Amino acid sequence: MRSKIGLVFVATIALALSAAAAGFDPAAAHDKAGRDKFVAAHIDRPEEAPFSFVYGGRPSSALLAKWPSTTETKTDGLKTLTTVVYTDPATRLRVTVVYTLYSDYPAVEWVVRFKNEGRADSPIIENILISALRFDDWPAGPATLHRARGSDALRTDFAPLADILTDGSEVAFGTRGGRSSDAALPFFNIAAPSRGVMAAVGWTGRWKAMVKKPAASQVSLDAGMETTHFRLHPGEEVRSPSMCLLFWKGADRFDGHNLFRRFVLAHHSPRPNGKLVEPPLSHGVGFGGPAPCNEYTCATEGYVLSMIDRLGQFGLEPEAFWIDAGWYENASPSWWDGVGTWSPDKKRFPRGLKPIGDAARSKGKRFVLWFEPERVYEGTRLDREHPEWLIRLPDNPDRVFNLGNPEARAWMIDHVSKLLLAEGVTIYRQDFNINALPYWRTLDAPDRVGIAEIRHIEGLYAYWDALLTKVPGLLIDNCAGGGRRIDLETISRSIPLWRTDSQPCEPNGEQGHTYGLQLYVPFSGTGNNDPRRYAFRSAMSGATVLAWNVNGTVNAPAFDLAAALADIAEFKALRPFFAADYYPLTEYSTSDESWAAFQWDRPEERDGIVLAFRRNGALEAAKTLALHGLDPGADYEVSFEDYGLVVVKSGRELRTGLALKIPQADTSLLVKYRRIK
Repeated sequence: MRSKIGLVFVATIALALSAAAAGFDPAAAHDKAGRDKFVAAHIDRPEEAPFSFVYGGRPSSALLAKWPSTTETKTDGLKTLTTVVYTDPATRLRVTVVYTLYSDYPAVEWVVRFKNEGRADSPIIENILISALRFDDWPAGPATLHRARGSDALRTDFAPLADILTDGSEVAFGTRGGRSSDAALPFFNIAAPSRGVMAAVGWTGRWKAMVKKPAASQVSLDAGMETTHFRLHPGEEVRSPSMCLLFWKGADRFDGHNLFRRFVLAHHSPRPNGKLVEPPLSHGVGFGGPAPCNEYTCATEGYVLSMIDRLGQFGLEPEAFWIDAGWYENASPSWWDGVGTWSPDKKRFPRGLKPIGDAARSKGKRFVLWFEPERVYEGTRLDREHPEWLIRLPDNPDRVFNLGNPEARAWMIDHVSKLLLAEGVTIYRQDFNINALPYWRTLDAPDRVGIAEIRHIEGLYAYWDALLTKVPGLLIDNCAGGGRRIDLETISRSIPLWRTDSQPCEPNGEQGHTYGLQLYVPFSGTGNNDPRRYAFRSAMSGATVLAWNVNGTVNAPAFDLAAALADIAEFKALRPFFAADYYPLTEYSTSDESWAAFQWDRPEERDGIVLAFRRNGALEAAKTLALHGLDPGADYEVSFEDYGLVVVKSGRELRTGLALKIPQADTSLLVKYRRIK
């Protein structure tokens, strides 16, 4: 979608120290008063719902106040759940909204369900907005909408965007094609000089949002599915997207981002076996080969097991072994054409994949296996045996497996969960490489627009939840064409280990992807095929997927084993920092002539790191960059890890600027610091 005011890359990052007098205090950033005001205005007053829809041609604002309603509240640990139910006396439409409040964060979430409890089809329900909010006490002064591009397989994936909100302005944005972060990320920060609201849309389909500044003291936020216009059959029920708001205060908008990151870690991150997920260091096993080989279509049991042994021979110890597309039965030499037959190729894996799972388990490693269950290629097993479960487009060999079909979904849950357990798979990797929206629309009658999408997304959540229940300790990797399904609902159940298909393993692009995505999503991963320090560090910001060629010969580049071993050790040492408070230290740029630098700070542990990159075309050998979050009255030991140099600086000096020198282009610098008094 196009903004009515220009979209601009973030040209400058607020590095001035007009922020707080002391270091970042997460508790001080809680705008509990803002959250409480929302509760008083919308939850305590059911007639003033924060969502809206049109029912039978009439706006919900004219209906809900007149419909009977009930309210029930219960506490579940750190959560307080308030359920409000509205019922239309005439048609028996029941509208249920569940609000979730958190005692440890100034956040509120809600989701709405519509159910027809009448005996006839309901009137048309349309234009559903999960957020239809106006803040009438917005602070005076400039306001900015901070957001990010989604994934588009480009160097600019997750690029930060800033829209200046002047009085009378509006900004419209959203995703496309049916995948939630395709071209636009459904997380954003509406920031005033002294406070703001972090917002997140939880919907793994097509969504839209509009932020307006109608007047000096007002800001509004509309968000929801891109198109809804349907009637419900008797007994039928559907859900809406979910919406999350987190209220923050402070002079630095990064306070809002970091408070939201902490909230995501606390309440919207996977917890296999009840423990917060630790993003893994993975290594592909069994890939490669001459044409027509592609992806893993030429992998064999012997090749995979030998590659696992080969890594171990040199002391290379990734935490997970990774098999991507192509391991299944397929009459074609292309991995693309085999999806829809989810059985190991018996010619290449005569004992199935269990020997690989056993080998991983014996070494204390995890086993990653790729699937694309929602795409079915013509002629594959599902296409032959269950055409009734598939959605087709004319003259297109790709079908969409209808997760909205309960029978189809039950089969897929049963088949995949049994396969994961039998083969010893511990990380389930789900891809989705086509746009589903045109398929969904073929199922929608004129008075049922949006139903197919809703059913499919409901089915996706049910499918993932079932796998997580049936396969103990399972971690889900959410790919979808490289990072095109990142939203509040998916990050609660999965992490994107491969966040973009943009020029895999290209270091400068990976730095840019880290720059924007880390502002909202703490856990993600990307690839590395080069153990040289600059390239490897460019891929570090959570999980890393290795594709190292350890068999360098006179006919191939020599493999730097010492560098690779150092990489693995550094990854494991730095991994805890990537869940810390995050600050980009340089302007965002895709240019090879610029620097990129990031800071991760742990105020509770009183330490942090800085990663800086002088790109291959950058002429400047030195930069002075102001650090964030530090106490100006404290002293810090600063270690330039690559130079063996340790100095002591005050927090005030570091907040004014830390001098970084990188004499050679295409080189990086790691700085560690810790408070000493």
